[in-house]
Amino acid sequence: QVQLVESGGGLVQPGGSLKLSCAASGSISSMDVMAWYRRAPGKQREMIARFNSGGITNYADSVKGRFTISTDNAKNTVYLQMNSLKPEDTAVYYCNMYSGTREASYWGQGTQVTVSS
Repeated sequence: QVQLVESGGGLVQPGGSLKLSCAASGSISSMDVMAWYRRAPGKQREMIARFNSGGITNYADSVKGRFTISTDNAKNTVYLQMNSLKPEDTAVYYCNMYSGTREASYWGQGTQVTVSS
């Protein structure tokens, strides 16, 4: 069982930046997909950034050009760099990883990001 722990959330002013981290208890090199999701108050969870083992990266239109997903296999960590934050980015952010070999999807506990002046 792989455990994911997110960190880096907090309160930031509009236009500011935050970098979220998702540390895995096991190797992420075996993961086929690594992604970040978020759930804003009163809304459904949405995928905002996804990176697969083939090197393909996808972003939701709402964050494209502002957010960047990256990985550090040596640290078994996935990052989400968030720039030019807007109040509508306020949400709980979740890390997700999928292993096709294990046919298993793993989720972190979430980290709150609040964008407000």
